[in-house]
Amino acid sequence: MPAVVDVFIAGLGPAGARAAATAAQNGCSVLAVDRKQEAGLPVQCAELVPGPIGQITDNIVACRAQPVASMHTYIGDHAASVTAPFPGHIIDRADFDRYHVAQAQAAGADCRFGVSLREFKDHHIELADGQRIEARVVIGADGPRSRIGRAVGRCNQQFVATRQITVPLLQPHDATDIFLHPSIRGGYGWLFPKGDRAHLGLGVELAARDTLPGLLDDLHRDLQTSARVGKTVFATTGGLIPVSGRIDPTVRQGNQLVLLAGDAAGLTNPITGAGIHSALVSGELAGAAAYAWIAGDADAADDYREELETWFGASLDRACRRRRDLAQVERAGRPGRADYEQSWIAYPAYWHDEGAKRPNKTTAEIAA
Repeated sequence: MPAVVDVFIAGLGPAGARAAATAAQNGCSVLAVDRKQEAGLPVQCAELVPGPIGQITDNIVACRAQPVASMHTYIGDHAASVTAPFPGHIIDRADFDRYHVAQAQAAGADCRFGVSLREFKDHHIELADGQRIEARVVIGADGPRSRIGRAVGRCNQQFVATRQITVPLLQPHDATDIFLHPSIRGGYGWLFPKGDRAHLGLGVELAARDTLPGLLDDLHRDLQTSARVGKTVFATTGGLIPVSGRIDPTVRQGNQLVLLAGDAAGLTNPITGAGIHSALVSGELAGAAAYAWIAGDADAADDYREELETWFGASLDRACRRRRDLAQVERAGRPGRADYEQSWIAYPAYWHDEGAKRPNKTTAEIAA
């Protein structure tokens, strides 16, 4: 016989763990699974989160590797533009994820690692070990290519491919460095300090993924020449980031409700690739919506969709517009400095709406 739970969650990153904790705290029986063998590992993240994230999670200081105070943006061969203050935190992502899973477990959620989802079809869930599950609410928090999302026809369509190495940092640094260049099509390069080491990486549009190794080697060599980083590579990682913007995160299947959260819902910022803040917020909202649905609230799905729109609609729409505009310029020829300033968050031009006299940031955009 299948196991019966109120809420089944695929994925135990920040979105899934937060959803599990919220639903369990409200009295739901929760089963959450993740194919990883343990929370947060392997780390596939640049580990930067925005300063205001401390308003929605209470473990930032405990898992922070170092604070950052500003952003240095390099456009082509020009000197850096310094944006200060531009606060954030470099976290230990493994510690961060473990904390949120522990919160879910303390609330009563059954969190299992090393367990994959084999199939989700016709309301029925089957795990890789053969166990069958029935759930009133299914939450897909299983990343950019969510199996839950694919099963209900809600898929991310566009991606950026990334590659990152961890190298010695030879000079103390408290800024995030961003590299914008025509050769980095549809993305950017980054140097994020983490104590005496740094994450050095690149993201490019999926069609240009073959250029990643060479571009990253060149950037690494340039920073070695300027004595900023060392030659040793301690770790290499990479992955896909969804950049097509949000998708409809709710599907009703009879008495069963399916919700998507985090990357699975397309909430990653299409310009910066930032997704941890939106994962935490959407996870908590999904967990609350799951409880509301089970308690008999027929509007829970619509409320969830509307809350995500309130939190992230403006920022994702703006980022999608900026991404499309830059892509058009890249296809037509070599982008100029003004094109990059309009397409990157450190510059006032990014925040100007059509016809506006001054930058127009929403509260949610500032937080994200």
